[in-house]
Amino acid sequence: MQFLKNVLSTVVGLFVFCLLFFLVIVIIGVAAGSGSDDIVTVKQNSVIELDISEVSKDYSGRFYSDEFSFLNETPKEGLSDVLKAIDAAKDDNKIKGITLTNSSSTMGMAQNKALRDRLKAFKESGKFIVAYSDSYSQADYYLNSIADTIYLNPVGEMEFKGLSSEVMFFKDLQEKTGVKMEVIRHGKFKAAVEPFLSNEMSPENREQISTLLNSMWNTVATEIAESRKIPLDSINSIAENLKARTPNMAKENNLIDKIGYIDEYRNGIRHALEIGKNDDINSVSILDYVESSALNDLLSDAKDKIAVVYAQGEITGGEGTLSQIGEIAMRKALKEASEDEDIKAIVLRVDSPGGSALTSELIWRDIELAKKHKPVVVSMGNLAASGGYYISCNANRIFTEPTTITGSIGVFGVLPNFTELSNNMGIHTEQVNTHKNAAGYSVFTPLEENTREIIQQSVESVYDTFITRVADGRNMTKDQVDALGQGRVWSGADAVNNGLADEIGGLDDAIAYAAKLVKVENYTTENYPEYERNLEDFFANALNAPFMQTKEAFIKEEVGNENYQVIQRLRRASQLRGTQVIMPYEITIR
Repeated sequence: MQFLKNVLSTVVGLFVFCLLFFLVIVIIGVAAGSGSDDIVTVKQNSVIELDISEVSKDYSGRFYSDEFSFLNETPKEGLSDVLKAIDAAKDDNKIKGITLTNSSSTMGMAQNKALRDRLKAFKESGKFIVAYSDSYSQADYYLNSIADTIYLNPVGEMEFKGLSSEVMFFKDLQEKTGVKMEVIRHGKFKAAVEPFLSNEMSPENREQISTLLNSMWNTVATEIAESRKIPLDSINSIAENLKARTPNMAKENNLIDKIGYIDEYRNGIRHALEIGKNDDINSVSILDYVESSALNDLLSDAKDKIAVVYAQGEITGGEGTLSQIGEIAMRKALKEASEDEDIKAIVLRVDSPGGSALTSELIWRDIELAKKHKPVVVSMGNLAASGGYYISCNANRIFTEPTTITGSIGVFGVLPNFTELSNNMGIHTEQVNTHKNAAGYSVFTPLEENTREIIQQSVESVYDTFITRVADGRNMTKDQVDALGQGRVWSGADAVNNGLADEIGGLDDAIAYAAKLVKVENYTTENYPEYERNLEDFFANALNAPFMQTKEAFIKEEVGNENYQVIQRLRRASQLRGTQVIMPYEITIR
């Protein structure tokens, strides 16, 4: 028996040793690889393949580790990196054009517009852009429509039908489960909590969504009409009557140029490059080009800098991550940028639907402190709504894309209540208190009217603070802000007209304006925040092994992206706690 124990312990020891040895080898290998100069070389007469399927965020982050230096890195796979690469490609004589082959974008509308604008500038430099797809979604077609020549597979399909917004309602779900969400809000348009109160959309909610969608569609349709040289009325007729749903219909209505297979498309690229039909096409992917020496050679060695602080994701508090905004990372970023003598101005890039009211106020305060040292200019991305607008409103100037979703100046509180559920399960609760408000709110007892009044007072106080911040930042009266507030959302184009933003423009426009404010002409940009990375995060990303995946990544892979988004909506609804300043909508382009 002892012999078997010894054998077993030896086997286990060998297994552990092998596992540790394997991990050490991987770490050494990755560390060596990260320090190499393996940079892509761009050949003469090349094209850039614009594959943006993995690009979803403006900023791909900076990471550090106090324990392992090889974990310190700055990925270059954000939209901001892609835009810089396209700028560089304009002046790179090795690059003759850009190709979009079955391109699929997971980016928002404002991001797609920023990329489309950059492609337009590239095309105007005299270089070509060609696009091919087996089928075009509406969002992908909007981006691809900037191309000189657009191909569609002979049996492909094309979606071109207008914009839609989908809102889920949970009133019946609450009644069936016995879990009720107690809602206290300010703002007749603050519809983030409407799904808990009703099974259908209120007139106010329908009005604001309709206004928002029509404003955004006008931008999309106008740009497509300009690129394709089609009257705007015709564009709307095509969408209304689904006149582009087949390749022949799309070509007859001039939304595409050629119906053909991918080999014919590649022959078209060869013709543009003036090479033979059997010759290889020299191509480089956009993310490889970001890392190429051609791009690195164009980087400025200027001493003066403009800091770009990215605030992307929901405002949740705490440290923050690449996809969640926390006050700790933001405070550190703003403080470092304020104290760095080489940094002359700060640009805050906001892509957020909002979130925690408290955290929004804390970040607002940090921006106020930063402004005492340097000007702060805001660039709005896809979303700068509710809490996202809260942290934007005190900037020296606000730039927005016309398709940005902003405003949503309103406040609400959500309190889960399990009284009915617990009663149905035979669980009953009683309280003994020394004072009438000693117990506060309990999820196992009905919400008392005096407790509701107290919470309502808190919501009103936060709303008053919110509109005061906006009034001070935008040089308005509180009454003027209240008229634009009440939780109503606006497009970026409407925000410029009503005074919530200053001018239409992208991140580059905001950076250029910030540089102009401080009178510097030769400068570079420095990106913030920086996030700590541990070994667990590294292995999950580097090895991409199923057993190393995060729970979220595993669920997304198993159920698919669209189903995962539904799960996320339900999860966010169930996790809402305390006073919130968050935008309720998801604009869907399919």
